Amino acid sequence: MYSNQSELFHSINQFTRHFSKLLNESLVPLGLYAAQWSIIYRLKTGGPSTQKELSSYLGVEAPTMTRTLARLEKAGWIKRTSGQDKREKKISLTDAAINEYDTWLQSVRKSESQVLNNITEEEISTMIRLMAKMRENMVPGTYTS
Repeated sequence: MYSNQSELFHSINQFTRHFSKLLNESLVPLGLYAAQWSIIYRLKTGGPSTQKELSSYLGVEAPTMTRTLARLEKAGWIKRTSGQDKREKKISLTDAAINEYDTWLQSVRKSESQVLNNITEEEISTMIRLMAKMRENMVPGTYTS
């Protein structure tokens, strides 16, 4: 039925690996890794979150998230504060991270621009819709368009 199905998923997997590598090449000199950037970006755009919320949003297993958050905390980029439930900590960006955010964002945008060279706005919109539909098939309740 879907003759290009395997090629599609192989291509998505390869793209994400190569893009993560490209992001790391631009972010590591700034003291950050691509996986850490995803968390920082989410906290900046979505506000304080619990570890469970971050894990769910990013599709990352709890032990991996725990290690990444510990590294971000040690670097001084995030802080944990008590939430409504005393057992639950809200994670937010520190002032130091907020001060560095625009530098990190500029580096990420440069990588994105490189990847999107010769790609139209219409193609970008189509890809966003397709990815959202596929994500909905994996994680119901996530499709927003």
